[in-house]
Amino acid sequence: MAVEPTGPVPPQPTQSPQPQPAPPAQGVMSGPPQTGRGSPIWHPRLPGRKPPKIIRGPGVTVHGQIEDWLADEIAAGRLAPGDRLPTEQDLAAWLGVSRMTLRHALAELAQRGLVTRTVGRSGGTFVAAPKLEQDFTILAGFSEQLRRHGLVAGARVLAATEIPASQAASAALEISAGDPVYEVKRLRLADGQPILLEHSLFPARHCPGLLDYRLDGSLYELLEEKYGQRPHRARESLEPVAAGVREAEALQIAEGAPLMLVERTAYARSGVPLEFARDLFRGDRTRVVVWTSELAGEL
Repeated sequence: MAVEPTGPVPPQPTQSPQPQPAPPAQGVMSGPPQTGRGSPIWHPRLPGRKPPKIIRGPGVTVHGQIEDWLADEIAAGRLAPGDRLPTEQDLAAWLGVSRMTLRHALAELAQRGLVTRTVGRSGGTFVAAPKLEQDFTILAGFSEQLRRHGLVAGARVLAATEIPASQAASAALEISAGDPVYEVKRLRLADGQPILLEHSLFPARHCPGLLDYRLDGSLYELLEEKYGQRPHRARESLEPVAAGVREAEALQIAEGAPLMLVERTAYARSGVPLEFARDLFRGDRTRVVVWTSELAGEL
């Protein structure tokens, strides 16, 4: 049986209450929370930041104004690549619009390649990496274009074989149908990320033994080094298309995603056709740039 103490009970030590951190002021983020990707959440409710003025009236749409505003924030650098936007609920409440309206604007931005949207515990809406500009005013290979952007070009050879020229290829290369051509299919990478699918045909009589060399570098530089001729000018046509199953798998995109088909016939300085190509660029990662002038010599 327990015995009750008969003497005075010694005083128990008291603990000072721990100070509780003061809650952040309304609308102010106390620190940049980290996402699963390690990127800070971009939060609109920062001191001095106000939502854009939304015009409601005929001839304008609310979701279009939100899309334009977010696109401007990205272009100005106030939203950086990798930044995670607030939840739809928080951002819609700050803008004073419905979640459905905001979701429409975000879907349009994703279609333009300005944001990416993922699901899951660490998912959300993230600002996408800037698109790669492909300047079609000058004739330069993909490797050279990437070097100008400070990116590392890569190539994964998917197929390299000799085949008879089709009617379309023979017409472009000014050879007879059935003449031998070298077919080279490659997946092109920018800093390790798939950007485009190349499908090039080279007339065998102008570059004999081409397939004996390494084909994972610049093919234009290879033509110049080994055969003393390099494409000097080209006729290129652009056409938007949708990714099929094979293209989607190779480029790591969804089936039906937008692609830019560039069909090209490249000529040597002598006027001899050297290449007939059909390239497929990812629409969410590339932007085509063309300079124009009244006179070609002024470009």
